[in-house]
Amino acid sequence: MQSLIILRGLPGSGKSTLAKELSENGTYPVFSVDDFFRDSTGNYHFEFEKNHLAYKQCEQNTRQSMSEGTSKIFIDNVFSLEWEIEPYFKLASEFNYRVFVLTVENRQHFKNIHGINDEQIRKMAAKYQVILF
Repeated sequence: MQSLIILRGLPGSGKSTLAKELSENGTYPVFSVDDFFRDSTGNYHFEFEKNHLAYKQCEQNTRQSMSEGTSKIFIDNVFSLEWEIEPYFKLASEFNYRVFVLTVENRQHFKNIHGINDEQIRKMAAKYQVILF
């Protein structure tokens, strides 16, 4: 059976690094909202007003990959709120994928690559929901 592996956690927790490792260095696709904000040289330029477009692109990439029957798909996003993750469960149900959700924690005190300061990350952590299904 095909699998959708969702990695969630605060910025700097190591989601992208773990996704790359688990995807066997690109053997399986990794999709992220962050992909939308990277230019052709890999530089990251976040624009809050375009965040909804980034979420849509990530969902569309996942849908396309599922429609092609990709055996493993990785999603690496913060997913601090339940509504952000729900579309992926719907896609998994539609395409008969089993879903694994892993929460990644910053136990090694990594710095995030997005320039988000510690105060902002603390605010994100305060609203971070444990998702119970």
